[in-house]
Amino acid sequence: MTRHEVLPALAGEGRIALTEPELVDWGTRMGRQINPPLLVTLDGDLGAGKTTLARAICAGYGVSEDVTSPTFALVHVYDAPKSPVYHIDLFRIRSPGDLQNLGWDDITQSDALILIEWPDRAGGLLPAEHLPLQLRHVEGAPEKRVLYAGGHHGAPTGVR
Repeated sequence: MTRHEVLPALAGEGRIALTEPELVDWGTRMGRQINPPLLVTLDGDLGAGKTTLARAICAGYGVSEDVTSPTFALVHVYDAPKSPVYHIDLFRIRSPGDLQNLGWDDITQSDALILIEWPDRAGGLLPAEHLPLQLRHVEGAPEKRVLYAGGHHGAPTGVR
């Protein structure tokens, strides 16, 4: 399955502007459609909605626990019917070398759903095969976010 096959129909153009309830609905529908193994990166500024989107994807995927930001723990693991879910926040790591202390290789090679916030912090250790999602604030419309799905806008080199 290619990364474009897992994107809900609303992302046909690669980007959509969404309110928070629409973002939650989009993420929930995506979570229902995906199967492991899949690594999804969630990129965006502070407050852009990365954890909100991760929470929605997890809900659609079948996670019944409260999904919280792993900013201080760095990794949260949740049970779901299809596979474990690893929710990783790399904001606080100092360098890609710190990833080895998290069990990075085992996590990224597991048959699981892996959601990574702040993926740029992984540097060259981020697997090439992943589904990039980016959230950006909409100037003049603080209640909306633009979602770039599948590596369209501003994707790091080599991700497309």
